[in-house]
Amino acid sequence: MKTTINFLLICLALICNSSMAQYAPAPAQNKSILIMNVVAHLGNGQVLENAAVGFKQGKIELVADARTIRLAPNAYDEVIQASGQHLYPGFIAPAINLGLIEMEAVRATSDFYEVGDYNPHIRSLIAFNTDSEILPTVRSNGVLITQVTPKGGTISGTSSIVHLDAWNWEDAVVRTNDGIHVNWPYPYRRSSGGLEINKDYSEEMERLGLYFEASRAYCSMPQQSEVDPRMEAMCPVIAGDATWYVHAEDERQITEAVNFKQKHKIPEMVIVGGYDAAWVAPLLKENNIPVMIPRVHSLPRFSGDEIDAPFTLAKRLHDAGVVFCFQNAGDMEAMNSRNLPFLAGTAVGYGLPYEAAVQALTLDAAKILKIDAHYGSIELGKSATFFISEGDALDMKTNHLVRAFIDGRDITIRNKQVDLYEKYQRKYGQIK
Repeated sequence: MKTTINFLLICLALICNSSMAQYAPAPAQNKSILIMNVVAHLGNGQVLENAAVGFKQGKIELVADARTIRLAPNAYDEVIQASGQHLYPGFIAPAINLGLIEMEAVRATSDFYEVGDYNPHIRSLIAFNTDSEILPTVRSNGVLITQVTPKGGTISGTSSIVHLDAWNWEDAVVRTNDGIHVNWPYPYRRSSGGLEINKDYSEEMERLGLYFEASRAYCSMPQQSEVDPRMEAMCPVIAGDATWYVHAEDERQITEAVNFKQKHKIPEMVIVGGYDAAWVAPLLKENNIPVMIPRVHSLPRFSGDEIDAPFTLAKRLHDAGVVFCFQNAGDMEAMNSRNLPFLAGTAVGYGLPYEAAVQALTLDAAKILKIDAHYGSIELGKSATFFISEGDALDMKTNHLVRAFIDGRDITIRNKQVDLYEKYQRKYGQIK
């Protein structure tokens, strides 16, 4: 009885704490806005040094050089003078459990892992928590869109893409059920003596192949007498309407995943991780397979690797012509997703061109997720989803958001950490 009461008290505290930190989503855009004299990083590799960007009803209607345009008086309801500031498309954080976990130490706040090995029918979207305290913190560094991704098992489930300012998951949806995530069997296992061969690898690979073929046979039937939700979930991947996301790091894993794609005629595939992707870059480029590269701020996997291998992977793939984006899966990935732009900044420090890094965070990520028709770059007709920073958004010292918009809605960039900082600054008399 005492344990039950304690558990209820903890849940009540979590609910109260969450409600205190939640900020109301912004209303739909009801006035036209013009941003003037801003340094606009368009997301497609181009920069406008003195840009004018106008948007109405959530859509971009003007992208031009501010020094050459002529506008009628009162053409826009609000004009933002942003001289010396920087405008970026909203950054996209793929392949993480943001919104599915609140506190790693409290199991009841985690909803990203399902029991079982093959769960393609598990949809992460319906578990996305728009009231999470983490979302405003991530937003305040320019990450405005994420791919809500399940974890665990061989086939983890189905991801969806959402923006980070909504009352509920229905309002947050950008793309529903964009793909299925598979954790590729690992040919080796760690042991006390280092690595040893995984004796079950061939069996695991055979099982995965048989499962895929059974799903293809099921999906090819004109009408099923009995619906199998697991195999039903595989049909969009087989038809090319959803992506086969393969979580793999090792060179052999990546190569065999590509062979699996060819053998089973999978239309769309993405490598998630790909620590060894640069070693098989020609294979990836030939088969038009993009990579969501692993967390840049990591140690090398093996003692024989170059010490800066994680830092230089982005440049090596860029030089090889392989499309890639950044992702931050790993320990505390939900909270750490706020550091996504700084991973790109580190890659810039190790040779990746700056605008290529911005593009990997925005347009290339949008292309990989198949949302680039509306998001990922500052172009005419696209969603007004971008933010203004006082400085370089890839530099943790100078990135400071002053305004942010999702679909033209002027969202708050405050978060619980800022509120507490200001509260205790006032308490100790440092802010009058």
